[in-house]
Amino acid sequence: MVVLKNLHPPTEGVRLEQAETTAVMDGQRLGCGTLFVAETRLSWFDGSGMGFSLEYPTIGLHAISRDVSAFPQEHLYVMVNGKLSDENETEMAEKAADDDGDDGSGSDGDDEEGVITEIRFVPSDKAALESMFSAMCECQALHPDPEDEDSDNDFEGEEYDVEEAEAEHGHVNIPTFYTCDEGLSSLTQEGQATLERLEGMLAESVAQQYHMAGVRTGESKPEFEDGMEVDAEAPEAGQFEDADVDHW
Repeated sequence: MVVLKNLHPPTEGVRLEQAETTAVMDGQRLGCGTLFVAETRLSWFDGSGMGFSLEYPTIGLHAISRDVSAFPQEHLYVMVNGKLSDENETEMAEKAADDDGDDGSGSDGDDEEGVITEIRFVPSDKAALESMFSAMCECQALHPDPEDEDSDNDFEGEEYDVEEAEAEHGHVNIPTFYTCDEGLSSLTQEGQATLERLEGMLAESVAQQYHMAGVRTGESKPEFEDGMEVDAEAPEAGQFEDADVDHW
């Protein structure tokens, strides 16, 4: 049996007020009334002022259902964690808090796990479904899941305080970073000799690459390894005009 309470409609933070909306809870039609999507909770009231309210943390899912084979009318589907038929939303919220503090060893918690309440809100104008869904998304985003926040905090790094580390562990060796010029001036004689040797090897490698690619530098000779000399100058005009050409 669905128990409706004599509650007052919300007056603050109301994102949407949808009149002529029929509520169906677990297959039982509650009548036509007004749906209030407020920042604190989701509420529905019939014409006599009786209704129910839902805390957003207890809502596990909400979506627009257009499958008329599952339900004859398009509606806003809301799945609530727990049974709403025998207790109001305040008792459900208190029970959810008690369950979080419990170690889960009791058999009652195992029996109630997976129990849900299905609510369908059917507006007279199905074009209002989009605005109903959007308003619920905005309000539910104001009440994030605490478990998700805890998991995000597990991956957050901590800043390293050098002064605090020195006070706790004494002197802390911090690596010294140099600019290019400072680094060259700080090299030892052996380091400078190694750097010059590497630069020479690099220059020689680049020169060989240019020679292999056929690029003539100022120091290269116009001669290949097989002794053939190539004249890189352009042929004179008319040089081959007297040559015999066989046409096939």
